[in-house]
Amino acid sequence: MKKRNILYIGNHPEILEIVVRLLNAMPGQFGIGASGSEQAQQLFCEYDFDLVLLGCGISELAESALRTFFTNHKPTIVIVQHYGGGSGLLAGEIRTALGEPGKK
Repeated sequence: MKKRNILYIGNHPEILEIVVRLLNAMPGQFGIGASGSEQAQQLFCEYDFDLVLLGCGISELAESALRTFFTNHKPTIVIVQHYGGGSGLLAGEIRTALGEPGKK
C-alpha cells in the first residue's frame, strides 16, 4: 500500500511539529511540515503530495500564491484549510478532503 504524502504548512512551530507527528502516527500517511511559502514550494517540488493542509496564520496573499503555485504544478492536488483539533479530527479531515468513506 502506497503511503499518502501530506504537506502541512503553518506559521506556528509547536503546532507544525504536533500536526506532522500526528500525520506520521497514522497508518498509511507520510507527513512533512513547512514553516513558510518558500520551504513549502521547495518541498512540493521534491515530493509527490496527495494533499496540502494550510494551517492558521498564513496571510491571504501567501495562501493565494501557494494555491496558484501548487495547482500550476499539480492540477489534481487537494488543498484544504486545516483548523486544528486532535488526531481523530485530523484523520476525518483527511478522509473528507480525499473523498474517502468514514470509519464505521
